Amino acid sequence: MDTMPRLDTASRRSLHSAAALGLVAALAVGCTGSDADTAAVVGRAAAATSPLPSVPPAQPPAQLTRAKVETAVDQLDDVVKDAMRTTGVPGIAVGVVYDDKVVYQKGFGLRKAGTKDRIGADTVFQLASVSKPLASTVVAAAVGDKTVGWDDPVVKYTPGFALKDPWVSRHVTLADLFSHRSGLPDHAGDLLEDLGYDRSYILNHLRYEPLAPFRAHYAYTNFGLTEAGVAAARAAGTSWEELSADKVYKPLGMDSTSSSFADYEKAGNKATLHVKSGDTWNASYVRNPDAQSPAGGASSTVRDMTKWLRLQLGNGKFEGRQVVDAAALEQTHLPYMVSAPPHTPAGRAGFYGLGWNVSYDDQGRLKLGHSGGFALGAATNVALLPSEKLGIVVLTNGEPIGVPEAISATFLDTAQTGGPTVDWLKFLGPVFQQTLQAERSETDYSKPPASPAPAKSNSAYTGTYANDYYGPLTVSAQGNELSLQVGPKKQRFVLTHYDGDTFSYRTTGEMAVGLTGVTFTVGSGGRADKVRVENLDTSGLGTFTRND
Repeated sequence: MDTMPRLDTASRRSLHSAAALGLVAALAVGCTGSDADTAAVVGRAAAATSPLPSVPPAQPPAQLTRAKVETAVDQLDDVVKDAMRTTGVPGIAVGVVYDDKVVYQKGFGLRKAGTKDRIGADTVFQLASVSKPLASTVVAAAVGDKTVGWDDPVVKYTPGFALKDPWVSRHVTLADLFSHRSGLPDHAGDLLEDLGYDRSYILNHLRYEPLAPFRAHYAYTNFGLTEAGVAAARAAGTSWEELSADKVYKPLGMDSTSSSFADYEKAGNKATLHVKSGDTWNASYVRNPDAQSPAGGASSTVRDMTKWLRLQLGNGKFEGRQVVDAAALEQTHLPYMVSAPPHTPAGRAGFYGLGWNVSYDDQGRLKLGHSGGFALGAATNVALLPSEKLGIVVLTNGEPIGVPEAISATFLDTAQTGGPTVDWLKFLGPVFQQTLQAERSETDYSKPPASPAPAKSNSAYTGTYANDYYGPLTVSAQGNELSLQVGPKKQRFVLTHYDGDTFSYRTTGEMAVGLTGVTFTVGSGGRADKVRVENLDTSGLGTFTRND
C-alpha cells in the first residue's frame, strides 16, 4: 500500500510558494531545457502525439468496509487533537465523506490565537492551492456545457496571450496550463505578485519567461493555471469569480465559498492566517491572492467542501442532479504529466492531472489529492480514494508544517489498515522543515566577510534601472543609507553593504527567502551600469539596466 505523501519535485519554492504549496498530496489513497528553440523543436513533436489522455481501465472493486471507515472516523478527534498539541497550530477543521454521506464534520481550536473565537464547520478558511482542483471542477462544468474544450488553445479566448515561443503560444491549451506542462518555469509570475502587480500585468508578462520543452517538462505554475481559468471565463462572457459561483458554488449550495478575497475578508466567521515564531503562533499577515484566484484564491468551509467532495466522488452528481458532466470531470482525474519520477526501481511515479495530483496504489486504485499553503499562514489538504467513495478535507490556519497532510494520511491509512503504519506528523514535520531551510540563499548575507572590500560612493549606485519583466527599479540615498524601490507600489528595501559592490536586503511577502543579494556592475565611468537582484533572478530575469 502506498501511503507516502509526496513533495512536488519542482523547486524549493514549491513548498514555500504563494498560493500553491506545490505539494503532491498522494496520500494513502523528461527532458529538461531552457531555451525557446529547444522548446519549439520538442514541443512540436509532442503536440502531434499528445492528445488528451484516454480513460483508464475500470477501477478494482471497493475494498473498504463501512466498519473500517467508521473505525478511522472514530479516531479522528484524537488525531486532530494530537496534531494541535504537538504543533500548537491554532485551528483545524476536518470533513469526511463516505458513500455520498458526510460522516465527519468538525472544527477545533481558535480562529485567531489569543481570542475565544472557536473554529466550527462553518468557519471560512483560505484554501490556497486546494483552489486548483476546485478550479478544474469549474472548467469541467464549462467543458460539459460546450463553452470550452480542455484541448482548446488558450489564444482562442485570449488572443493576446503569449509565451516566449510563438509556436507554443499558438498551441498551448487549457489542459496544458492546468497540468503544468506548458514549459513555463516553476512558479512563473509569483514574484511579480509579491511585488504588487495585478493579474493582467502578470499574465501579460509571462511571455518573457524562458521555456522548457513543451509537454515534456513539469513545472508548477500558478499563473499558467490562472490564465487557463480566466480564458474559460472569458469564453463564457464573465469573470472567473462569477463563473466559479455560477458553475459550482451556487449549484452545490456552497454559500460560504468564493473565489474573491473580498468575500473572505468580510466573513464574520473566518480563520485568520498564522505563522510560527519560536513556539508562538502569531496572526501577523494578510494574504490577498486575487491575482491568482483560480490557482490559489478560493475560500471555503468544511461544510461547503464536503458538498464538493460528494460531487467529485459522485462523478459530477449531487443530490441526484448531474451538476458537472461526468466525462468532462473524469478528464480532470487522469494523469497528464509525470510530476514525481520514481526514485527506486520498485517505486511508483506521481502524476499531475488537471488541477489534481494523481497516482495509483498497489491495487491499481486511483488516488487524488492536493495540498495548499501560504507561507504567510495557511495549510490545507484534500485526498480522495474514488473507487472507495471516500474523501477527506483538512483546513488549517497555520503556515505549512505538514499538519493537514499528516491528518489526511493518518485517516486514510487507518481506514485501510486499522491504524497508522507511520507516525505521519513526526515523519512529515522534518521534511517540511528541511525543505523550507533549503530555500535560503547559498550566501549567508548576515555574516559579511571578515575584511570586506569597501563600497563605492553612493552616487555610483543611485539612479533608475529598467527591466522588461519587473519594471523599473530605483536606487536612492538618504544620508548614508542606500535603498531600492521596485514594483507598482514602489516597495522600499534598505540595502546593507556586504562586500564590494554587493549589498543585501530582507525580502518580504509570500516568496520571501530571508536576506538576498543585490550586486552592482560598475562600468569604467565609475557608475553602475547594471544591478542583479538575486531573489528575482530565479529564471534569469533579475538583472536591471541603468536607463538614467
